[in-house]
Amino acid sequence: MKVRDLDCLYEVCPIPLIKAVKELKKMNSGDVLVVHSDESCVGVMMEEWAKQNHYSIQIEEPKDGEWEIYLQKP
Repeated sequence: MKVRDLDCLYEVCPIPLIKAVKELKKMNSGDVLVVHSDESCVGVMMEEWAKQNHYSIQIEEPKDGEWEIYLQKP
């Protein structure tokens, strides 16, 4: 299992989701992508996308106003 970081700070929806999907296509099953964002809508969009595409997702807010979205490729 590999973990990759994707810096999407200061990027608005839907750019982080588009970048995440592109990055996930390059990854292997079981790998985790950590998307860093400062837009609350990114987590909502990625949660919906993850449900539809059967990806595991976890969202954390390590700093006030910044989120880490963990997506695991099935």
